[in-house]
Amino acid sequence: MNSSEPNPTDAAQPATSDPRTDQLEAVRELVTHATQQLLGDTITVSDEDWRAASRLPGWSRAHVASHLARQADALGRLVEGARLGERREMYPDPGQRDAEIEDGAGRLGLELQIDLDTSAGRLSAGFDQLDQADGWDAVVELRGGIQVPARLLPLARLTEVVLHHVDLDIGFTVDDIDEQTSEWLLEWSAFRLRNRDEFPTLLLTSTSGFTITVGSAGPPLPVQGTSAQLLGWLTSRAGDQQLSGAQGLVLPSF
Repeated sequence: MNSSEPNPTDAAQPATSDPRTDQLEAVRELVTHATQQLLGDTITVSDEDWRAASRLPGWSRAHVASHLARQADALGRLVEGARLGERREMYPDPGQRDAEIEDGAGRLGLELQIDLDTSAGRLSAGFDQLDQADGWDAVVELRGGIQVPARLLPLARLTEVVLHHVDLDIGFTVDDIDEQTSEWLLEWSAFRLRNRDEFPTLLLTSTSGFTITVGSAGPPLPVQGTSAQLLGWLTSRAGDQQLSGAQGLVLPSF
């Protein structure tokens, strides 16, 4: 599938429904579920384990948790700007993101857990307010200068929650990502990579029947596997052992 914006290949919607509204609601439900899964798993992490290394080089689990909380607040700034019709930046100060992550990484587990919970709650409330203001079509600017309609912000959040849940290395793996979520995140990945000239063109085909084209360099290279396995490989969270057609392909950093 090729499109300017993520557009899932779910079953056709009834003629009386608005597909964009239905899709937005579906993603928001997935965000809620993914957040609950994350909080359920992190509640048992000890202070010592929070200080231990995550799957991300140079980051402890506490770094990952702090990043997730601050990313929720950063998206919240975009949501507020969309609701008010004002331009907002995710991180107004260029050094703010890294400084906040580093500062937050030294906290105790209970503080991290409360921060994960309350920041997610604030973002969800912001989404509710934006919905009431009918502001989902407002254009916002993500980190890196990518401009998107605000209706894609829940999908951006879903990506962060799910992939960083894997990065925490506390038992949740790529194989635990359900098919619907995996395919939404493949859609978002294709959208984010659409202008990466160095990224090879990949024709990804899931065992579920879902297909999508990612990247733009060279002729399409077919790769098959489950949706979760394809997502894990594409985002450097899993190897290519369970995929067909991926062997020998070295992907640029996601």
